[in-house]
This record gives sequence, C-alpha cells and structure tokens, in this order.
Amino acid sequence: MSAWLVVGLGNPGERYASTRHNIGARVVERLAERLGERFRKARFLPLLVAEAKVDGERVWLVRPMTFMNISGPPVASFARRHRIGTDRIVVCQDEIDLAFGSLRLKQGGSTAGHRGLDSLSQALRTKDFYRVRLGVGRPPGRKEAADHVLDTFAKREREDVELLIEDAADAVLALIREGLATAQDRFNRRGG
Repeated sequence: MSAWLVVGLGNPGERYASTRHNIGARVVERLAERLGERFRKARFLPLLVAEAKVDGERVWLVRPMTFMNISGPPVASFARRHRIGTDRIVVCQDEIDLAFGSLRLKQGGSTAGHRGLDSLSQALRTKDFYRVRLGVGRPPGRKEAADHVLDTFAKREREDVELLIEDAADAVLALIREGLATAQDRFNRRGG
C-alpha cells in the first residue's frame, strides 16, 4: 500500500503567509503541528515536506515553495518518486466559489479556473485527486478575484478562519482513516 500525500496550496514568502490563497498551506502546517512533525526541504525539489504516521499509514505533508500557478510539477515529481497514486493524493485549497467558512471534500471534477489545481491537474495528468476545499467567498463589489485571494482575511473573519483550518485538518485525517463518503458526511457544510 502506498503512502498518502497531503498537499497544501499557497504562495511562498511572508507577503502571502496570511492571505486567503494560503489557507490550504496553513491546513498542512496545522497537521504537521498536530502530528508532531517538522517540515524540511525536499532534495532536488522546491518543496517543504514532513513525514508522519496516521494509524500506521505513512503520510507525506507537502508544501510547494513555488508560486501556486506552477506548483504542479514539483508535486507530481514527488508523487512519482514515492510511487503515490492520485487515489492517495489530497489537496487542500482555497475556494472562492464556496461561501466563507464552508468546507467541502470531493474527488476530481472541474478546477473552476483555480490556477494551483490547473497546474496540478496538468502535471499529474488527471483531475481525480481528492480536494479539501476551504471557502473564502467571492470578492465584494467589483474587486477582482485575484486581488481578493491575495488579501489577508478581515479582522472579523480571523477567529472563524482558525476554526476552518482545524476542521479541515480533521477532515483530512477522517478522509485517510475512514474514506471519502464518511468524511463528506461529517465535514461537508455550508459557511456561516
């Protein structure tokens, strides 16, 4: 049985650390904290990786250190190197098409123009990986979607963001332990 690969999408650097676009990366960071693991640089790839065990299963936590729209190739290289099939890849990502605070798990389907997912789909040659979609909501008024996701969360949203990250980390663990259908029943919900 191959390992699991949990990918947290985001952009590198302090400038982006607290933006909506980096909420996926924050989920993977939270999982590493919970599982008592530290990230290290991958050999020959622009990735931070942590290796953990979840109920005896090997789980790689991965954080690309490239910009999101080119994160697919290093993740695909890592998956090939470790012989991880797409049926054991979980991607944590921001989702503007979900209301702020919502959480949804699914497998495959459209990327809805999410450049990180587009890059992964092209590099993996499939869209059939699991997704943990974290709702960041649509931009208000005439604000561009790109500007919205590269903004930090509003002060009033920050407490809810922390809860969403915790729930998403729980959802990843449930997906690994119990499968997609059970995890969806427990965690798929509408936002606040």
